[in-house]
Amino acid sequence: MTTLLGRRISLRPLTVGDFKQWREVRRRCHDWLVPWEPRRAPGQPDTVEDRDAFAVRCSARRRERQLGTGFGFGVFTDGVFIGEVNVSAVHRGPFQSAYVGYWIDEKHAGKGFIPEALVAVFRFCFEDLSLHRLEIAIIPRNKASRRVVEKLGLRDEGIAERYLEINGVWEDHVRYGITVEEWEVRRAELQAEWVE
Repeated sequence: MTTLLGRRISLRPLTVGDFKQWREVRRRCHDWLVPWEPRRAPGQPDTVEDRDAFAVRCSARRRERQLGTGFGFGVFTDGVFIGEVNVSAVHRGPFQSAYVGYWIDEKHAGKGFIPEALVAVFRFCFEDLSLHRLEIAIIPRNKASRRVVEKLGLRDEGIAERYLEINGVWEDHVRYGITVEEWEVRRAELQAEWVE
């Protein structure tokens, strides 16, 4: 199992054994998280309330890792689950790119855990997976999420109109990017500031 380390956090794939902690955080942070997430499809089981649905989610993520198409990580500090960072839609061929998404427990927001986790994920994606480009897309009014990428100094690539369905609405997103060339220039600085 791939484990990534930061200064204060560790990242690893979630397992069924994480369900109780994951459910507690998702229940408690429902109002904090739902406005920024896709709506659950009708008839789709609720992974927050259904352990079996969570197990299927973990299996799907494991399969993505095996295929090299996605890499999902739970974020932990002192063994306590506090959020997720997911690398999805890994494209090979001439693209060598992926999308990165994240969320954090509201009571741990603003403490620098997600920027730290992202630097660990960037290192993994560029150095272990040999990807060329990563993209993070954020709803313009999501100030907390935008602060994360601004702390890291990621490049703003502009607005993609009606980019993703979020909570039942097609929302515009600001697209932020980082390439391996930028990582190579900034690696020492980012690692010294966030993970070493």
